[in-house]
Amino acid sequence: MTDTIARPGKIIAIHLSYASRADQRGRRPAAPSYFFKPSSSVGVSGGTVERPAGTELLAFEGEIALVIGTPARRVALADAWTHVAWVTASNDLGLYDLRANDKGSNVRSKGGDGYTPLGPHLIDARTVDPTALRVRAWVNGELRQDDTTAGLIFPLAQLVADLSQHFTLEPGDVILTGTPAGSSVIVPGDVVEIEVDAPDASGSPTSGRLVTTVTQGHVAFDETVGSLPAVDDLQRTEAWGSAEAAGLVEHHPVPERAKRDEGPTLSPALRAKLLEAPTAGLSAQLRKRGHHSCFIDGVTANIPGSKIVGTAKTLRFVPFREDLFASHGGGYNAQKRAFDAVEEGEVIVIEARGDASTGTLGDILALRARTRGAAGVVTDGGVRDFDQVADIGLPVFSQGAHPSVLGRRHVPWEVDVTIACGGATVQPGDIVVGDGDGVIVIPPALAEEIADAAISQEHEDAWIATQVEAGHPVDGLFPLNAEGRARYEAENAPQTETAPQTEAGTNA
Repeated sequence: MTDTIARPGKIIAIHLSYASRADQRGRRPAAPSYFFKPSSSVGVSGGTVERPAGTELLAFEGEIALVIGTPARRVALADAWTHVAWVTASNDLGLYDLRANDKGSNVRSKGGDGYTPLGPHLIDARTVDPTALRVRAWVNGELRQDDTTAGLIFPLAQLVADLSQHFTLEPGDVILTGTPAGSSVIVPGDVVEIEVDAPDASGSPTSGRLVTTVTQGHVAFDETVGSLPAVDDLQRTEAWGSAEAAGLVEHHPVPERAKRDEGPTLSPALRAKLLEAPTAGLSAQLRKRGHHSCFIDGVTANIPGSKIVGTAKTLRFVPFREDLFASHGGGYNAQKRAFDAVEEGEVIVIEARGDASTGTLGDILALRARTRGAAGVVTDGGVRDFDQVADIGLPVFSQGAHPSVLGRRHVPWEVDVTIACGGATVQPGDIVVGDGDGVIVIPPALAEEIADAAISQEHEDAWIATQVEAGHPVDGLFPLNAEGRARYEAENAPQTETAPQTEAGTNA
């Protein structure tokens, strides 16, 4: 065994090679296929790997790496293993958000800096049986992958022989021999460990544990110079390992979804009226009609002076619990589904139980909502990346800023159900209006009537304000008594057009 690992001239990786992984993907290749990784992607044990800003599907892959010791060109299968000098562990990291960008070559999805950590130790290939090697992977101490080369579709020596048919394998070149089932998505803060060993060989040689920590990147990709990350349900399923792990299949019986009120839709004309009417006036009209619980309390705007009007799309968080977060917190969870499915003109309303001590959205989700045309977000929890969210321009009403990530207080549970936000009941399709005075919820069937009455009252209040400013006493004006109302109606009566008259004063 040695600890010396030089930068390879070439890194060649195989797509599918383990039966367990092929069965998981639902396709078993008849022959091996490959892709190249740049030598600049090599990393060392104890290093970090960055998940780029704006991405979600960074996945680990525990693999056995072969290091070529002597040149190999058109070597026979029987002689191929003799050209391998060393065996070690590798983590063939990949970013599924960029997987479709290069049509299978994996240049960007697999070529990032640090995406090929190797080591920490090298096992002498002459001391081990290539058919009896084992690879294991742990994430945060939990065993995720455990397989042996007995489960390979293509023996290790075959890969060497096959590649040597096409180009010379040179000393120091690395072959990544594929990953078994169990590969999945990792997130910032996760620690991944990979180990390759030969448990049946004399002395049980081992590579030791190759350790990599995931960090969060903060520099977004520039759309003016190249394609941007993009994911769909297929990429999520393959990155996580299954549709269930990706959150695309419910882990519990689906509750009956709250039905949208059968009231009128939010037409452009009604939206314009609600934008004109202040929430104070709208809430006053709701009170006159017996609705006293329309307020989402405790939230303020991240952008001073902003106003939101839209129909509610609801998202519910439940209190944090370790087992429930493990099943519902990762993958394509309810939070991501809500922001991916929000429609133009909708307001995402989040039930966070009034807990301001954690963020319920950040800049990436805010950007997604803005891109889809959302009217805004209302949450009775906190917002992380507060300043960046404001810079994006999406109006958000919340309890303020908080730097924590998901997994401290909440489990994202379900979407499009009746929720409680800031003390108010909100159903999908309810009309949400927010401004500097706060946020209110209007039953859709009342919206037109409420908007018209609030605007009428606003005009009346404006007239009253001019009278007070002119020196008239408040008494009799606020509220209007009979005399004041008569004056108001006289001064604001619709003007009728007088018909033209002849010189004799009779109608023409």
